[in-house]
Amino acid sequence: MNLWNFLAVGAGGAFGAMARYGTHRALNAWHGAEGAWSTLGINVIGALALGLAVGFLAHRDTHLSLFVMVGFCGAFTTFSTFALDMVVLFRDRGFGVSALYISLSVILGLVAFLLGLALSRGDLS
Repeated sequence: MNLWNFLAVGAGGAFGAMARYGTHRALNAWHGAEGAWSTLGINVIGALALGLAVGFLAHRDTHLSLFVMVGFCGAFTTFSTFALDMVVLFRDRGFGVSALYISLSVILGLVAFLLGLALSRGDLS
């Protein structure tokens, strides 16, 4: 095992976690809602960032790839929080709102990832 790989992931994770916290606070301040909708925004932003990173970094410097893709993006995106928010929305708002949240999370996340990948490769020029 390479210690530098672990350090790259750890450092990226620290920055990703701080970015997630700051983004969550900023989104809550912007739209005034707590929880699920900020998580949705973070997951979409994270999916876009990961798509860009895969396109730009996947076959380049290993430490930078690990820092960004595994560390930063892994800590920034919040699928565990997604699961909790889904359960809370289902409990508090019912099936329709939780189904909308799940659908938007998956569809927008996938679209954002593909957009990031296309942008990083110049496919949309």
